[in-house]
Amino acid sequence: MIPIGDEPHGRRLTPVVTYTLLALNVLVFIYEMTLSQRGLGRFFAEWAVVPASVSAGNDLVTLVTSQFLHGGYAHIIGNMLFLWVFGDNIEDIMGHARFVVFYLLTGVVAALAQVVIDPGSTIPLVGASGAISGVLGAYIVLFPFGKIRTAILIGFIPIIFLTPAWLQIGLWALIQFFNGFAAFNVRSQEVGGVAYFAHIGGFLCGALVIWFFRDRDSHERQRAARSGRGGPTFERLPRRAS
Repeated sequence: MIPIGDEPHGRRLTPVVTYTLLALNVLVFIYEMTLSQRGLGRFFAEWAVVPASVSAGNDLVTLVTSQFLHGGYAHIIGNMLFLWVFGDNIEDIMGHARFVVFYLLTGVVAALAQVVIDPGSTIPLVGASGAISGVLGAYIVLFPFGKIRTAILIGFIPIIFLTPAWLQIGLWALIQFFNGFAAFNVRSQEVGGVAYFAHIGGFLCGALVIWFFRDRDSHERQRAARSGRGGPTFERLPRRAS
């Protein structure tokens, strides 16, 4: 299931921080694409989180810089899609300045969670998914019955539904927990892949600290604009005439 939007969100603020984060991530990725394979390796070694280095107290700035690096097209497209769908709502709830702090904080906690789980790893940790997991954690806590426009493909035919946030995000979270604990059987020094505990750490951090960052009036305004808050609903969206 692929989230492509939510409705109605009741947002008033223009999400300039979300747009800026999207732009920065894309610009850094474009720069990555100009590098040779060796140059990209050096770039990641310098600016990505290397758990063995961070656990030794070195290169702590990479806890922030790694949030703007990505390992491929699927990686950045997936992350930016989730940021696009959910980031504007959470930015509206907090205001611009607090959202910057929240986003970077959850990203740092996410990276540290992965470092704690695998402190000796020398595999670079890159991506905005830890911080975006924090955004998802905040969203499911604030709007569990918010309606998410969700796309699935049946063959080549896209089918679009409205699903409650508790299902869309909750299913994603369950997958992260399941795969994260299953990954204990994988020797991360030999096999790269998804940093599931970064996702788990960011998600839990966002779900917990949202109460310290939200603006109550903005939260209530968005809640009032959402018609699905009384319980889970599934609605098939009408097709538009071409």
